[in-house]
Amino acid sequence: MIEVTRFDGSVYWINPHQIERIELNPDVTLLMLSGQRFIVKEKPEEIKERIIAYRRLIGAFKNEE
Repeated sequence: MIEVTRFDGSVYWINPHQIERIELNPDVTLLMLSGQRFIVKEKPEEIKERIIAYRRLIGAFKNEE
């Protein structure tokens, strides 16, 4: 799970494998496979770095390298 922050300051965790895409319009919106949308404070680059760190943590890159 990766940590993201809503604009009201609340922090929550999402499963990065459920993110379908990230939109910048102008706020960063995570579009989930379920159709849900989450607007977060983090920049797309931060989200990407957190996803990579999470995948390294769980060993997902072993099959991809």
